[in-house]
Amino acid sequence: MSDDQDDIILSELDDDELVQQMQDDLYDGMKEEIEESVNILLERGWQPYDILTKALVSGMTIVGNDFRDGILFVPEVLLAAGAMKGGMGILKPLLTETGAPKMGKMVIGTVKGDIHDIGKNLVGMMMEGAGFEIVDLGINNPAEDYIEALKREKAEILGMSALLTTTMPYMKVVIDLLKEQGIRDDYIVLVGGAPLNEEFGRAIGADAYCRDAAVAVETAKAQVARRHNKVGGEAAT
Repeated sequence: MSDDQDDIILSELDDDELVQQMQDDLYDGMKEEIEESVNILLERGWQPYDILTKALVSGMTIVGNDFRDGILFVPEVLLAAGAMKGGMGILKPLLTETGAPKMGKMVIGTVKGDIHDIGKNLVGMMMEGAGFEIVDLGINNPAEDYIEALKREKAEILGMSALLTTTMPYMKVVIDLLKEQGIRDDYIVLVGGAPLNEEFGRAIGADAYCRDAAVAVETAKAQVARRHNKVGGEAAT
């Protein structure tokens, strides 16, 4: 913790300064400060959705960009995501009450035979930071579990992760089962993990391969926007 942090009394900052400070605190992974600031803004009459987008999501966007550009690394991003989670813990029940707009819902999990989850967890946290709702199935997921969760949760996005070359092909098993059931086009399928590449993503029929958590967020936003425009366009014609 830097010395000047001690000198800052969060409640004495005006709204703009406090939002700026929250972005800095997120970047530094200061969970308690983020929780305190969220509560201060709520006391000042801020809407939960505004706190989420203007302070937390905008702060995590900076974190995401610096992670993508190699300025921040996994440990720092996990700290920032932990601070974000603290703020989200306060806002989540309030957001549900106010029926705030959601970016979309994603089911995410590591595929059958694979027990690696750091990358997946990072994607889940960053996606949550961007305003998506995340249903994390954990590790070692058979195809049926993914599909059951997609239906149960009425999710739009499926995220699959693999770290082993031996488990990569299982992603195709899941996509093929979606096709078999005639529901492949109902979902945006994103895949990621160290041994994958764009070519592999295309070959198995995924919508996109995401090389890291920041790219996953950008891709999900773009895919959801495209899908909504398409649906809107069809409705308009």
